[in-house]
Amino acid sequence: MISVSLKWIAEQVEGRLIGSDCTIDAVSTDTRADLTDALFIALKGKNFDAHDFVEQAIAKGAAAIICEKKVDSECRQIIVENSRHALGRLGAAIKAKVAPKTVAVTGSNGKTTVKEMLAAILSIRHPVLATQGNFNNDIGVPLTLLRLQEEHKYAVVELGANHPGEIAYTTDLVKPDVAILNNVSAAHVEGFGSLHGVARAKTEIFRGVGGQGTGITPRDSEFYPCWQRACSDMKWKTFGLSDSADVYASDVTLNSEGHPSFTLHLGGETKQLELKLSGRHNVLNALSAAAAASELGISLNDIANGLQQVQPAQGRLTTIKVSDHLRIIDDTYNASVASTKAALDLLGSYQGYRIFVLGDMGELGADARAYHEDIGEHAIGSGIDNLYSLGVLSQSASEVFNGHGGKHFGSLQSLVESVLQRLTEQTGKQPVTVLVKGSRSAHMERVVAAIQQAVTVSDSVEDKHAC
Repeated sequence: MISVSLKWIAEQVEGRLIGSDCTIDAVSTDTRADLTDALFIALKGKNFDAHDFVEQAIAKGAAAIICEKKVDSECRQIIVENSRHALGRLGAAIKAKVAPKTVAVTGSNGKTTVKEMLAAILSIRHPVLATQGNFNNDIGVPLTLLRLQEEHKYAVVELGANHPGEIAYTTDLVKPDVAILNNVSAAHVEGFGSLHGVARAKTEIFRGVGGQGTGITPRDSEFYPCWQRACSDMKWKTFGLSDSADVYASDVTLNSEGHPSFTLHLGGETKQLELKLSGRHNVLNALSAAAAASELGISLNDIANGLQQVQPAQGRLTTIKVSDHLRIIDDTYNASVASTKAALDLLGSYQGYRIFVLGDMGELGADARAYHEDIGEHAIGSGIDNLYSLGVLSQSASEVFNGHGGKHFGSLQSLVESVLQRLTEQTGKQPVTVLVKGSRSAHMERVVAAIQQAVTVSDSVEDKHAC
């Protein structure tokens, strides 16, 4: 964080300073972090109260604390009515002081990928601050803003939400120059009531964009009229796969590894490029990032170079070559209906024998089983050979796939054994690709690890006997 005075911080958070002034250049909400000379903000939540750990923060070297009640200590204190709101106000104040050109990104899917694409593009010529990990909620966003330094010319901030009003709040902190609504699909439906509830919540991102800012949305969506109204008072750009969009792609193809090549059309110019990411859906993510970068004045050459530098993140359609005859697509970081369908489309593009292993997709509300059945139908249309499920809800998908090679498993061990049996049957016949997908709560990364370990051990034994 930039260096500011404690007195200035107290003014920004509308708090009462107790004790002397000092300079602060680090803020934390976690007593496990290095708190030497830092400002510790004691947050309260439904299941925790960091005020209980204030003494621990002081003992670890905190120079000052923000809290909701005076603590019996000589440590400098700023007393506020609500420490969570104080965190937000401070993050917004630091952002306003540094004043980087800022892009905010939300959507049901692809937020992190678009963020990484934009960071790669913008960092070609200037320092960029980008959201780390999943710091995209009402706590994570201000903590991201607090990482700003004077050198940062750009900031790319990811905004997530699991209830209405959250994106409106975080957008107001960020006040972006460009706001991207990447897409709307069935994700976190449980917290919003319906798909239309998700759309309304995501559209909140445009409330924080001033008249000089730009809103960016997909061109091809049932919510297009909604976004047209929401962006009526600002500049508005669309992206898509047809020339009806402002920024679009043509001639999309996938290579043998599932990496897309396409022609990017932007502002009357065109550029041919190939992504290192897998899946046709990443073309749309690239178009979204390109549209935003263009609004910041970035050249088409820099946009293309940045997009082609982006590498896949672990657990996000990461291709693992386990052996000469086995490829695993690890897409276990999270799952929604749209991202699962996109992963299935990628699996269907590969040659050879194709197995889909599905864990539960979480937070889909009352229609969760219907959404899983929809995945089963999409899997049939993708032409894959097997759909194996693990979890309560995912069984609905494998039941739809029943008759086409669908099967549900009650344990990780039995599922892995079945996959390994299929691998043995296909050895010497054709290559096998296994896609593993599920929400974080399903912990499907265990399946990836178990298959890798079993195949590695098996190959090791065979090599030993061969010797």
